Amino acid sequence: MDPLGSYKSIISARATDKRILKRCQDGGIVSAVFIYGLENNILDGVIVADKEEGFRPVPKVATTPEEVLEAAGTKYTVSPNLSVLKSAIREYACEKVGVVGTPCQILSLRKALKYPVGFRHMVDKVKLLVGIFCMENFPYMGMRIIVEELCGVRIEDVVKMDIGKGKFWVYTRWGEVKSVKLKKTHPYEQSSCHVCTDYTAELADISTGSVGSPDGWSTVIIRNERGEEIINKMIEEGYLERRPIDEGKFGLGLLKKLALVKKEKNMKEIEHRKELGLPVPPDVCH
Repeated sequence: MDPLGSYKSIISARATDKRILKRCQDGGIVSAVFIYGLENNILDGVIVADKEEGFRPVPKVATTPEEVLEAAGTKYTVSPNLSVLKSAIREYACEKVGVVGTPCQILSLRKALKYPVGFRHMVDKVKLLVGIFCMENFPYMGMRIIVEELCGVRIEDVVKMDIGKGKFWVYTRWGEVKSVKLKKTHPYEQSSCHVCTDYTAELADISTGSVGSPDGWSTVIIRNERGEEIINKMIEEGYLERRPIDEGKFGLGLLKKLALVKKEKNMKEIEHRKELGLPVPPDVCH
């Protein structure tokens, strides 16, 4: 079985809009897809993670390209995006909703759409799921410790965070760049991440992340016809530029390697917890 799950194709891509590239993470795929959807009547509202003071994430219903841009960039901590799904539909009257989330959030939403207890009358309004690659995440205080204690940066001064080349990177409004090796951040991870076996958001319509593509580009996994139609139209209409995914060791090879590492490592943790009689996920992506 492919460690990336089911998909139709994989490419490297980036947004062509300079406003997106200025504010985004890597190739700006999530922002570009949502802005394209809003501008072309494919979506009338999208659920994103904005941030408050102290880089604390907050879920937000965005209905304009400007609101999407305001929320651009990855927050390496938990944002309860699904908590505002009912608000998007009932309060904002959205009929065509797009949602971005980590693999666990995409899995949760797929389950909610399949068995819509508490989500009746909403299933047909969720039109697009965009998943982001995720090896592990951090609770807010864990992220704050990494930034302030390990990197020596006040959280109020942070304008961007990134993970790459084996390090956690912090960028400040003063132009400073600080980093710490990822092996030092492991104690601050969410424990629930250690029983998740999905690295690439296998149940999304479109999955994206930096691994497998050059700096400034994103890897895009097009998983179904819905995702394929949107990405193809975006390329045709100039919203995205694309290049073939590198099939080599540091391209698709690295992406598959990391996906497999997460599956194998966390399946061992699941089996270990079973032996101890501890709770484990009822079903996981293998």
